[in-house]
Amino acid sequence: MTMRTYKFILSGGGTGGHIYPAIAIANELKSRFPDADILFVGAQDKMEMQKVPQAGYPIKGLWIAGLQRRLTLDNAMFPIKLLSSLLKSRQIIKQFQPDVVIGTGGFASGPLLQMANSSGIPTVIQEQNSYPGITNKLLSKKANAICVAYENLERFFPKDKIILTGNPVRQDLIAIEGKRAEGQAHFNLDPNKKTILILGGSLGARRINQLIEKELEFFATQNVQLLWQCGKLYFEEYQKYNSKNVQVMAFIERMDLVYAAADIVISRAGASSVSELCIVGKPVIFIPSPNVAEDHQTKNAQSVANKNGAILIRENELDTAFESTFSDLIANENKQNELSQNCKNLALPNATKAIVEEIIKLIK
Repeated sequence: MTMRTYKFILSGGGTGGHIYPAIAIANELKSRFPDADILFVGAQDKMEMQKVPQAGYPIKGLWIAGLQRRLTLDNAMFPIKLLSSLLKSRQIIKQFQPDVVIGTGGFASGPLLQMANSSGIPTVIQEQNSYPGITNKLLSKKANAICVAYENLERFFPKDKIILTGNPVRQDLIAIEGKRAEGQAHFNLDPNKKTILILGGSLGARRINQLIEKELEFFATQNVQLLWQCGKLYFEEYQKYNSKNVQVMAFIERMDLVYAAADIVISRAGASSVSELCIVGKPVIFIPSPNVAEDHQTKNAQSVANKNGAILIRENELDTAFESTFSDLIANENKQNELSQNCKNLALPNATKAIVEEIIKLIK
């Protein structure tokens, strides 16, 4: 009996945090079923329209956007966009006839999974955050499986459908074993100084950059060296601080080497960053971005901090708490090791494979 060609539609986007998991899942499906047909569906003006083709997959765009919190022309258009997206989703599903449809969050996954559900096609939701957004809450009622990265989501989703898999992370980012010396050489670091890695996130880096700028003199007293990823938008403004112990970078290509070389990480708390950093297992100070839906970054960071796997400082506490927190941590090796170990215990490094197992169970 010849194996038929399986077909999968993945939908996720709006931010990197929804796109990368979808690509990781697609790659894992491809490695299991090399002949599989895989199609992505995204929002037509968002970054997935570039990122997905770069990863080698076709994508169709929907004319959809989220609801703004205030009355705008966009909001007035929302019902029309939603209807258009539902109709186009139905058409895509009819033409492509997928075996399973997978949503990783983002605007486009709403209409697509809604239409898959009403056409009787099995759907899988992958929820990255510890606090789900409205789209996934609505879709969960009809989904066949809900793959999550945090415990205690029964408040939001039907309990019998929840599978704790973890978030897919890009494997190349986290393969850091035995690369410390290579990392130090790659970034010209002094092996006798502690290395602090600063990750501002793709959006929302401004406040972290302002903090680092303000604390440069303080860092100079701590005998550390900084690898400061300030983001493309801010590179012009901050590159003047490049010096012997401060490297300012718009973007870091070799995340594996930078993770291997780092002693302490200061980061935002987007879902994919949190999952990656738990696997990497370095001591982390999370500074969640408060300007995100449902304040999910604070909730993500909180769930790790509650288990003593990271330190959480809120933005409004930075001026009073940052220096004391940092100097306590840098001086205390035991605390660093404890955070590292607890963080690693929370990590779920085989998430992508686990999610694909759930998808395979649904192929009819």
